Amino acid sequence: MKEVIMTKKIGLYTGTFDTVTNGHLDIIYRAAKLFDTLYVGIFNNDKKNPLFSTIERKVMLENLLLDFDHVQVIVHESDLTVNVAEELQVTALVRSVRNVQDLAYESEMVYFNQQMSGIETIILLADPNLQYINSTRIKELAKFGADISKWVPSLVIKELERKIEKK
Repeated sequence: MKEVIMTKKIGLYTGTFDTVTNGHLDIIYRAAKLFDTLYVGIFNNDKKNPLFSTIERKVMLENLLLDFDHVQVIVHESDLTVNVAEELQVTALVRSVRNVQDLAYESEMVYFNQQMSGIETIILLADPNLQYINSTRIKELAKFGADISKWVPSLVIKELERKIEKK
């Protein structure tokens, strides 16, 4: 049997977080319990046509995570997750899945990330009460003035209202 050497557990949970939802926060809160340090990485994805700049998303997340002194929000505009993870000495990547489609996508990413870096990936299943929430739907509902308060924090609602008014 292999000897297990205890090291500091460092996690990295990445996404675009445009906009931050209660589903994202649930995964962050749960992952924060598993790691000595958890990085929440905001990675730019122009294909998703973000409403908020990466800096705006960073500020929102930092404000939402004030109670977690071992969670740090970082921004990367253009790099592979595994490169960032190696630079931060991450011991495990954190991913979440809401449905079968997410699982298929994440399974492929787990394979490539593991092959390129050897870093483990921990997949957290979405809370069943939050599994249908996604940022695209939230932005669409907000544009039409729908009540989104059960799916996003009040800070996010205020920021969405501010952005939508400017358009």
